[in-house]
Amino acid sequence: MELTVQDVQSKFKELYQKEPLVVRSPGRINLIGEHTDYNDGFVMPAAIDRETVFAISESTDGKSEIYSIKYNQHYSVDLNNPQPVKAPAWANYLLGVIRQFVDKGYTLKPFRCVFGGNIPMGAGLSSSASVECGFAFALNELNHHAIDKKELIKIAQWSEHNFVGVKCGIMDQFASMMGSENHVILLDCRSLEYRYSPLELKDFTIVLCDSKVKHSLVDSEYNTRRNECEQGVAILKKYYPAINSLRDATEDMVRKHKDELKGKVFDRCLYVVQEIARVQLASQDLERHDLKAFGEKMFETHEGLSKLYEVSCPELDFLVEQAKAFSGVWGARVMGGGFGGCTINLVKKEEVGSFLSTVRQAYADRFGIAMETYIVNIKDGTSVSKSIEKITLH
Repeated sequence: MELTVQDVQSKFKELYQKEPLVVRSPGRINLIGEHTDYNDGFVMPAAIDRETVFAISESTDGKSEIYSIKYNQHYSVDLNNPQPVKAPAWANYLLGVIRQFVDKGYTLKPFRCVFGGNIPMGAGLSSSASVECGFAFALNELNHHAIDKKELIKIAQWSEHNFVGVKCGIMDQFASMMGSENHVILLDCRSLEYRYSPLELKDFTIVLCDSKVKHSLVDSEYNTRRNECEQGVAILKKYYPAINSLRDATEDMVRKHKDELKGKVFDRCLYVVQEIARVQLASQDLERHDLKAFGEKMFETHEGLSKLYEVSCPELDFLVEQAKAFSGVWGARVMGGGFGGCTINLVKKEEVGSFLSTVRQAYADRFGIAMETYIVNIKDGTSVSKSIEKITLH
């Protein structure tokens, strides 16, 4: 089904006979820096040309309602006391945002809202952050609160933590809200200081290979990894009191106390401190326009995510090995939380077709799964829609 911003507007007018405010909120990719955000490290995300669109306006009857195009469901909202619900599950991403507006003392006018989008679910492109950020931005615009974007990012993250139950870092919401066309963001997840760097791909393009698998442990294992990192910090802090997160630790420190970092804690900590250092070096690669060195670090990241952090899976490892064997691919790795979703690949434009046909066939032969692929472009972050853009609803 083809969906345009105009379609979301039209659906809104069909349901509510009003002209809405329209907001677009993109998904994101992360070029390098995985599982470093909740360890106060560095990440390098960018907003992409797949997004969630919100149409919203004040209601005239004092009631508030949200309609999901994807699920063809209406949900009535209590603006005074929003609480998590068991069903529909999608409502919790939005209810948590409302809860934060209420708790922070921001008044909300009753509203009607329609939303839908084209970010593949479970692909590691942060469809959830897109929904949270877009809705927070839309409520802010509708109620003229002039809340700073960084505050909206924190509101969106709070919703994910407390109403959805995933203790995500700040990167997904930050990238969705703050993206800039044809730029990556080097984000310090501790201070939220950031800078934009032009992404000069020239003869290359970014290709995502969607494994079409999402193993059921993804959310619980994500929270387990956070706990393992926190265990490591607690042990290291006994010897280095200045350590408050793995951002403050070095590889030498981690290796020195290997015997005390029991079970998988040593591997988790080693990966994180290596990845935090790798992101900073990768940023220098981009400044020098050295895509070859940058791509090599992507392969290194995947190795760490697979062997040390253990958030890969056979399907993702297979896709990266296929990419590594293809001369037109300079970098590849699993992207996002792991256990399924996409690999991100840096591919020569002239060889994209050959790469995709080769990998699709190999993947189908090996796993019996029809892999999907997405060529993505870097776009601006969450904003009021100023034009009609064609998107595809999945």
